[in-house]
Amino acid sequence: MSKSYFKTYPNEKGYFGEYGGAYIPPVLEEEMRKITEAYFKISKSHEFISQLRSIRKHYQGRPTPVYYCNRLSEKYSGRIYLKREDLNHTGAHKLNHCMGEALLAKYLGKKRLIAETGAGQHGVALATAAAYFGLECEIHMGEVDIKKEHPNVVRMKILGAEVVPVTHGLKTLKEAVDSAFEAYLKDPINTIYCIGSVVGPHPFPMMVRDFQRVVGIEAKEQFFDMTGELPDNVVACVGGGSNAMGIFSAFIEDEEVTLYGVEPAGRDLSVIGEHAATITHGSPGILHGFKCYTLQDEKGEPAPVYSVASGLDYPGVGPEHSMLHDLKRVKYSSATDKDAIDAFYELSRLEGIIPALESAHAVAHALKIAKEHPRQSILVNLSGRGDKDIDFIVDNYGLPK
Repeated sequence: MSKSYFKTYPNEKGYFGEYGGAYIPPVLEEEMRKITEAYFKISKSHEFISQLRSIRKHYQGRPTPVYYCNRLSEKYSGRIYLKREDLNHTGAHKLNHCMGEALLAKYLGKKRLIAETGAGQHGVALATAAAYFGLECEIHMGEVDIKKEHPNVVRMKILGAEVVPVTHGLKTLKEAVDSAFEAYLKDPINTIYCIGSVVGPHPFPMMVRDFQRVVGIEAKEQFFDMTGELPDNVVACVGGGSNAMGIFSAFIEDEEVTLYGVEPAGRDLSVIGEHAATITHGSPGILHGFKCYTLQDEKGEPAPVYSVASGLDYPGVGPEHSMLHDLKRVKYSSATDKDAIDAFYELSRLEGIIPALESAHAVAHALKIAKEHPRQSILVNLSGRGDKDIDFIVDNYGLPK
């Protein structure tokens, strides 16, 4: 892997290899150009960097720690570590890019932030950023996810955001993106669409990755301080893939570190509509203004997807993940709903840490690696905490005996 990786990818047109780009209506081309130019200008400035670092330290509570799971490691073998993004303010990694996007919006003179959300963590983080900077906020969320993630819906409203229910299609994340994008098109001058993952048209996959790189930078240094070496394996869940790119970014050039992206296998990996394993079963296509691996039906349209984790049920994936798959730098696997639920309870009972259902997919795969390679170290990006999921899990799966 080239040492100039981050200067090479994406290229000037926003492509990671053949993936990415900006397939957008002409009305948005000028706005995207302004956003791109503003990002390149201010992201390298001392003032922007200093302000963002101050926010991360004094407001978000960064750096988040790396934690060694003693009892979990003892039961499953291996050496399992967690990058505790669940301890980041608002309870997930999402605030890392939301504060950056909101700061960019202030620089551009925008008055309103608009976004989609699935599990609600991005919505809560953006509502938090809007409150911090004194901006209006509008969050689009599928009706199915509103019911599943009720605590996060309440949090968004308390923070002052308008939550727009999305009632068409499957009423989940893909439809929320459609709805938010349509709303953004009505007023791109005063509004900025703060995409919630490393997806969407250029420059968003690059921007979100760059803002999330703090996770990997911290984790790499912390892990080395704790162990004197790099981890053998780094594991993260992948829906759109922002938390994964955040932690993978620090290790991409370290070929001795195996990187695992864990997709949702849902209820049945062999049936369309019963999973959201985009890279595992998808093919290249255009979705929401960019090219990536997508799950498609016979007509080439986005296929229905499902996951117990609302933040992972998306029919596409970040263009950088698509490229890293083709380059064979990252191994993409999957975990079923049952795997994730079991891992959710294992981590809760053995370590006193309740993970988000999204993160539980990564934990599930880490347990599998630990059993297969008992002498290896495994660093998991615990991207969020599970407060939002507890009612849904207990109501639908009950408590383990």
